[in-house]
Amino acid sequence: MAQLTQVELPLVKIAGRPVEQLPEDLYIPPEALEVFMDAFEGPLDFLLYLIRRQNIDILKVDVARLTEQYVAYVDAMRLLKLELAADYLVMAALLAEIKSRALLPVQASDDDEEIDDPRTELLRRLQEYEQIQKGAEHIRQRPELGRDFFAAQIQAPEAGPRPVTDLPLSELLAAMADVMRRASFTDSHQVKYEPLSTRARMGDVLARLQPGEFVSFSDLLSQAESRAGVVVTFLATLELIKEGLLEIVQTQIYGPIQIGLRDGTA
Repeated sequence: MAQLTQVELPLVKIAGRPVEQLPEDLYIPPEALEVFMDAFEGPLDFLLYLIRRQNIDILKVDVARLTEQYVAYVDAMRLLKLELAADYLVMAALLAEIKSRALLPVQASDDDEEIDDPRTELLRRLQEYEQIQKGAEHIRQRPELGRDFFAAQIQAPEAGPRPVTDLPLSELLAAMADVMRRASFTDSHQVKYEPLSTRARMGDVLARLQPGEFVSFSDLLSQAESRAGVVVTFLATLELIKEGLLEIVQTQIYGPIQIGLRDGTA
């Protein structure tokens, strides 16, 4: 059974040559392996982070505890020799002032004027900063051109003369027949409602007649309706006679037709 051997890989390659041992004069500072994970955009950002970590409302925050955590953060930045902005020191001084005022007893004023509370101004700034952060996050989540979607670009083909191909007459006729056949599929047939209705004309005929009187069939016709009006009126009259609502009288052959209501028809 073959025995597997472990091959040591070089640490790094410099100019194509493997380096297996570190140089003796290589200097690694003690702070090189230290990593500071939390990074904030300013003192307000850090204060808002501390408040959210405690999962409490901004208006109910404990300023004394918040001041201790903030000062501990500033001290950690100094120990790690990081560049400390002046805004952090100003905020530390403000928090110290607020904490000291909270520890001192409140003295009543002779003029009963309200003493300015720096905590109110700080909480107002924190609320405004939180609203700005939420608005920025809402804008960041919206689709962005070049990040979430990209504009389609296409280059139009160069226009040039189209080659003419010699085709036999039979193929041209077949293509023409196919075009005519496909064009017939797009024909539309529009159905129009008849302007004259037999059921409506039956009601008109009954409205024209009075009990005990006869009216000539020609008096029920209108010249504007022409032949269609004669047919519809005749069919309506036949339907009324069939239902037993009308009676028809003709005294002689090819004589005028008289139409009246049957007895008992209102």
